[in-house]
Amino acid sequence: QHVPSQMLAFEMVFKVISKLIVIALPIAQLVIGGKYLHQCPVQPYIPIYLLVSGGFSLALTFLSCLPCAQESEDGSQSTLSSLCTAWNSLVTLFLFCWFIAGNVWIYSIYQPNYVPDQAAYCAKVLYLFAFWTTTVVYIFLGMLLVGGCCALFCMCVCGSSGLSNDPDRV
Repeated sequence: QHVPSQMLAFEMVFKVISKLIVIALPIAQLVIGGKYLHQCPVQPYIPIYLLVSGGFSLALTFLSCLPCAQESEDGSQSTLSSLCTAWNSLVTLFLFCWFIAGNVWIYSIYQPNYVPDQAAYCAKVLYLFAFWTTTVVYIFLGMLLVGGCCALFCMCVCGSSGLSNDPDRV
């Protein structure tokens, strides 16, 4: 009886810590995008990209904490739950499209001039933050792809070693 309450407490602590980690990047995007809003004349959409993606990511994270985003215990979906799912899907689709637009804005000016009042200027902190947060997404996706391929390979190898030559086995 005492073990399940400890597991629930651990699960709750894990959820809180993971949510705090997840909201750290959007908060940083909002702070840096706001602070350097007019300090990238070569590509003025970069701070706007950070502000919008930070705001929408933060909203999506907070919406996932609402009761309407949680699954019910009996597995049924209410109208409110369906509405939350549709909203989350639309915001996620928007963030994906916005991420692609941000890639174009960030990578198209690589590497800008970091000296103010010169041609092709962009604030160094702003540009490098946008560049590396975008690049880390690709690094993470690459690691996920390699890990998935390795797992698939291991499943195929381990699965094929368990096969028998019995023709009656399906």
